[in-house]
Amino acid sequence: MAVSVRLEPLLEKELELTAKRMGVTKSQFIVSALERALGRKNPYDLLLKVQAEVRESLPEGNEFLSPTKAAIRSKLKTKRDAHQADWLAFQEAKKQGKEWSGSDLETDAK
Repeated sequence: MAVSVRLEPLLEKELELTAKRMGVTKSQFIVSALERALGRKNPYDLLLKVQAEVRESLPEGNEFLSPTKAAIRSKLKTKRDAHQADWLAFQEAKKQGKEWSGSDLETDAK
């Protein structure tokens, strides 16, 4: 069905430039905007749907991590494991009555 709409010249120019930038026609842009305004097309719902599909495809217990987030998590886990090993070594030295001088691992001061 065809619908005619009168637009102010500046609004029409902005529509034309935005549609061109997005690589769609003015009609496609307007239809998409109407679908969003009427609640037929919600980008947030689409995001949730895609995230759910990604989670379902991962092995159980894993969550989706971006490469950056995964790298940070890995570094933090390594650091935590080192601190935990230091603590256990300190406790063992304390039990044996020995003086504990610390580990050779990097410290937070560096």
